[in-house]
Amino acid sequence: MSPADSAAASSTSGGLTAVEAARIAVDTLLAAGVRQVVVSPGSRSAPMAYALAEAEAAGRVELLVRIDERSAGFTALGLALSAGAPVAVLTTSGTAVGNLLPAVMEANHAAVPLVVISADRPEELRGTGANQTTVQLDLFGEHVRFAVDVPAGSDPQRAVDTALSAATGAFEDAPPGPVQLNLAFRDPLVPAVGDGLPATASRGIYRAARNPLALDFPAASTALPERRTVVLAGHYAGPVAEAFARAHGLPLLAEPSSNARFGPNAVGPYRLLIEHFGADSAHPIERVVLFGRPTLSRPVSALLERADVPSALYQPVPVAWYEPGRRTELPLETLADLAEFAGRGAAVWLDAWLLAGAAAQHAVDLNLAASPAATGPSVGAEVWKHARGQLVLGSSNGIRDVDLAGAPPAEPQATMFANRGLAGIDGTTSTATGIALGGGQETTVLMGDVTFLHDAGGLLLGVGEAEPQLRIVVLNDAGGAIFGLLEHGAVAAAGRYGNAVERLFATPQRVDIAALAAAYGVAHRRVGTTAELAEALSGPLEGRSIIEVRTDRHRLGELHRAIRAAVATAVEGLPQT
Repeated sequence: MSPADSAAASSTSGGLTAVEAARIAVDTLLAAGVRQVVVSPGSRSAPMAYALAEAEAAGRVELLVRIDERSAGFTALGLALSAGAPVAVLTTSGTAVGNLLPAVMEANHAAVPLVVISADRPEELRGTGANQTTVQLDLFGEHVRFAVDVPAGSDPQRAVDTALSAATGAFEDAPPGPVQLNLAFRDPLVPAVGDGLPATASRGIYRAARNPLALDFPAASTALPERRTVVLAGHYAGPVAEAFARAHGLPLLAEPSSNARFGPNAVGPYRLLIEHFGADSAHPIERVVLFGRPTLSRPVSALLERADVPSALYQPVPVAWYEPGRRTELPLETLADLAEFAGRGAAVWLDAWLLAGAAAQHAVDLNLAASPAATGPSVGAEVWKHARGQLVLGSSNGIRDVDLAGAPPAEPQATMFANRGLAGIDGTTSTATGIALGGGQETTVLMGDVTFLHDAGGLLLGVGEAEPQLRIVVLNDAGGAIFGLLEHGAVAAAGRYGNAVERLFATPQRVDIAALAAAYGVAHRRVGTTAELAEALSGPLEGRSIIEVRTDRHRLGELHRAIRAAVATAVEGLPQT
C-alpha cells in the first residue's frame, strides 16, 4: 500500500498511525532532496526508523547509525558540508534531542542545512511526568530557521515541506541553516502485522565528489583607478576570491579554510606582514575587499577595524555569520560593484606584497627546518603540503598553524573544511567522518590532542557501518597550547597564579592514544619528527588511521617569537620601491 493510500485508509479511523505518518514524512524528505540520514536508536523514534529502513532497502536513502546523538549531529553536519545538500539526523525524545544543540549551533552560524527530526510523546503525555518527556519544541531557540510540532496522527507533509524550504534557503532574505521537525508519535510504534521491508534494490545513492576548484576572470578594466587594495579571503570565501585578486592585480590574503589559498597572488604568512604595510610604510594599505568570514587572526581583525581604511564585503546572498548592520564593511552584491570599490593594483603594489611574502615564507621555512623535531607550525605545513582529496582543520592551534606556515600552491590541492561557524573543538572527528563519507574520497583531518579527546566517541562505528577513508593527524602536546599564545601565557610566565593557568586552561593529559585507537579498531602510528610525519602522510590510506605527532608545547611561545623576528628581519631587508 502506498503512503497516500495508507493515509486515505486511516483518515476514517481518527488519524494516521505512527508508521503511516512516518512514511509520509520520509517520502517528503526524500522528495526535497535528502539522501542521507543519521539515526540514533530509540523507541519513540521507531516509526521513523522503520520507514527509513524501508526507503533504504528500496535504494532511496543512505542511513548511518550512531549511538551518541552529539556524534550523530556532527556526522550529519559533515555529510551536509561535503554534499552541499540537506542531511537529516533522527533522535528519540528527551535528553537525546538536547545532545544535538552543539551541532545545531554550528550549523546555524555556518548556514548548513541540517534537518533535526526529534521524536516526541503525544500531547496527552506531555506535562504528566511520562518517561523521557520534556518540552522539545523550540529547544534550539534562534539557532534554527524553522521549528514545528506535528501532533500525533497528523499528516506531516506540509510541515516537512516548509522545513526543507527553510533549511535550503528558499525563503527570501534568509540563509540556509538548521531546522527542527518535532514529530509526535502515539502507540503502536511498530509496523502493522504483515508489513516488511521491500525487495532490496541494487541501485545506490549517487555521490558526486566535490573537487578543488579554480575560476578564471578576465583582467580588470584599465579604466579602473589604481588602488592599494588587499583581498581578504575568510572562511569559505571560495575560489571567486582568488580569481578576483588575480584579475585585479591585488595581493590575496587567504585563510586555509577559504578554499582560495592558492594562485600567483596568494601570500602565505600574510598575518605577519599586515603591519609592514601600515599607515607609516612606503606602501600603506588603502582599501580592503572581504570574501567570506574572517575568523583566525588579530592582525586581520585590527585591519578591518581601522577607520582610515575603507572595506567592502562581497555578499551576493544572505549570510548567517553576522547580523545586518553589525559590521563596518560595505556589503556589495555584485562583482562589478566590488571592482569599482577595489580598483586595480599597480604592478609595484602587487610586487611589494609578493616580494615580502616570498621573504617571509623563506624565513618561516628556515626557522622550522632548523630543528628536526616536529612543532605545531611544521606539522601544519606538512599536512597542508601533502593533503589531497579533502582536508579538515580542527579549531584552536591546528588551523592557525596552517595559516602561518602553509605555503600557497599554484593550484588548489584539496577541498577545505572547518567548523568555523562557532569555532568549537567539539565534534571534530565526527564532522570529519561525515565529510569523508559524504565526499567518498580520501580525507585528512588535523587536530590537537584536546580536540581529539573531546570527541573520542566519534571513533565508534557500529558493526556493518561504512568506514571512511580518513587519516586523523593528532598533534599531541599533552594539553591545550593555544592559551599559552594568548594573554594567559604572560599570566603563566609571571607566576602570580601558580599552576592555575596550566591546570585550568592547558588541561594537561596523559592519555594513551595508541591504546584508545586499538580499543576502537583504528590503526595508529606515532611520529616525532617532521621527516617521519612526511613519510606517514605520503603512505597509502586504507580505512581509518591515526598519526599521533608528539610535540612540546612549553616552548611554543618562544618558537612563535623567533618566527616573527625572522620574518621582520627578512622583510626589513627588502629594497623599498
